[in-house]
Amino acid sequence: MTYLLIIFIIALALAPLSHFVPSKRQRKVARMREYAAVHGMFVEFRRVPGADRPGGQAVAGPGGDTIYYGKRLPPRRGDPVQGGNWVFHETGWRSLDRRDPVPSPLLQLPAGILAASAAEGSCGIYWQESGTEQDVEQVRQALEAWAELLLQ
Repeated sequence: MTYLLIIFIIALALAPLSHFVPSKRQRKVARMREYAAVHGMFVEFRRVPGADRPGGQAVAGPGGDTIYYGKRLPPRRGDPVQGGNWVFHETGWRSLDRRDPVPSPLLQLPAGILAASAAEGSCGIYWQESGTEQDVEQVRQALEAWAELLLQ
């Protein structure tokens, strides 16, 4: 009986520590982010382009913040990078800013990508990290190709 009481007290004391053990989803996301960082991308929370427009919250998801996987672009001395924002809908990619054509590397992206943007400092995609490391590799390849197009 005494041993059962001791085991119960120890289990009771250790129970709060179980909240610090990462879930399966958290481990998967950490692996994807590590893979991205090791392969030259950066990851940060950003607001999806167009989230402040009517109907944009549905694209952005709850709270409007999603994860941005980006590729940094080196500074240019000549003309600035021709940036833009594109959102993925059921019918395909659509430009938000102007009537910009969809960059061809965006067509190579895996499913689950919400939007893409290019600016002076980086190009990247917005998503909810619903894929795998293979999807991150596809994103990396598409961003590399896009960065080359932007720097031409």
